[in-house]
Amino acid sequence: MIRWIKQLGIIFGASFLWLVCLIYFTQGFRSFVWTAVSYQLKDKLKLSPSSSQFVTSISFFPWSLKPVYGIISDCIPVNGRKRVPYLVIATLLSLFSWAILGLQESSRDSQNQLMIFLLLQNLGSAMADVVIDAMIAEAARREKAKYGGDLQSISWMAMSLGGIFGSLFGGYALTNLQMSNIFLLFSFLPTIQLLSCGFVTETPITSPDFLSINDSSGPDEERSSHESPNKPPRALVRKRSHKISKKTISDNVKDQMYLKDASLPVQWFISLKMAGCTLFEAFRKPIILRPMAWFFIAQVTIPNLSTVKFYYQTEVLNLEPSFLGTARVIGWMGLLLGTFIYNRFLKKIKLRKILLLSHVTLSVLTLLDIVLVCRLNVSFGISDETMVLFGSGISDAVHQFKVMPFLILSGQLCPPGIEGTLFALFMSISNLGSTLSSVLGAGLASILDISSGSFDNFTLGIGIQVICTFIPIVFLFLIPKEANGITT
Repeated sequence: MIRWIKQLGIIFGASFLWLVCLIYFTQGFRSFVWTAVSYQLKDKLKLSPSSSQFVTSISFFPWSLKPVYGIISDCIPVNGRKRVPYLVIATLLSLFSWAILGLQESSRDSQNQLMIFLLLQNLGSAMADVVIDAMIAEAARREKAKYGGDLQSISWMAMSLGGIFGSLFGGYALTNLQMSNIFLLFSFLPTIQLLSCGFVTETPITSPDFLSINDSSGPDEERSSHESPNKPPRALVRKRSHKISKKTISDNVKDQMYLKDASLPVQWFISLKMAGCTLFEAFRKPIILRPMAWFFIAQVTIPNLSTVKFYYQTEVLNLEPSFLGTARVIGWMGLLLGTFIYNRFLKKIKLRKILLLSHVTLSVLTLLDIVLVCRLNVSFGISDETMVLFGSGISDAVHQFKVMPFLILSGQLCPPGIEGTLFALFMSISNLGSTLSSVLGAGLASILDISSGSFDNFTLGIGIQVICTFIPIVFLFLIPKEANGITT
């Protein structure tokens, strides 16, 4: 392992590899501070489950705008550089938000101020995620393409490690530290990230540069900026390359020629226009639009009641923060287990079948929540802790069976030349679906009058959730019939 990391450090540069690992570790370690946010909303602000979930949903909305950050960084250089300046801006947004929340008590105790700072923090995190993914893609293309998968693998490992440590220490911190100290402690990570940006060099460019669909980059050297280490080689995508209309290509060529003599603001405008037109032309293709529509439907039709579950676990079951942190660790391990099982045993199975089985299994696991709420597990001598740990690990593993086909199919459908931007759009659609699912869950909790200390209708809410889990199955015809985890 150490030898492998040293080899990657030699190939890509130690400072760059450190920055990649640090950013992904920080993304995973966010569970440390977001556990504190959950208790702040519940215990300090005394918000109802629906209000708490609404605040969280709004604060995560910036993750639904990832293509915007990618297009802006591609088309509008800062002092001739497209990546590091935006990474610095993103890091400052995160650092500023957590520092203010740690130092200023009034910002933590005001619902509106807390939501604004959480939104700014997520804006910084989402922007950093897009920029570092683009840097990984460029590094893999510039160096040896065969090491691109290793670079993605180490970033995935860093995020998983961050999630495990963040979940473990999050519960401990809530028991032993003040809320202000937790926010300030987490702000050290973006501080280190900001300092690390100064050690990464970036070659300046002389004009805006957007990789259009008619770029002649080598097929074996291109990798998506969001490409998972488990996705198929980009060479497989070339077998199903998608054509963009001749009119769009002609317009882009004319715009590129005009770019040479145009002023800087005009260059930015034309670059943004080229990026938007190319993205729109690609996304409107039925072979891309239909599967993405299914994954959006699969998210938005199932109300998310996770915040209500959190309130129930802490108020009725009296589960300690340290235990809930342990449950999240089991969830992270479930994600890793789900990834391993999918890649080892399920890649050759049709995606429709995998998604069907995933939703059926999720409905069964959701029924376990009814068993927990109705206290039926106590009748069989099964502890609440066992039910929560078992449900967390297995549920996250099964969710990964849904996510992996999404990642793979997205990578296969990306036309050559705009993989990064289009894949960011795919992920944004998924994130938007998750946000709307949380808003729907908050609305359902409000309608059913589920509040702190009043969980009489929680069982009904879970029952509605179970029924809604079957809705996406009706729309599975949107997924390509013969698609599997290897090739479409």
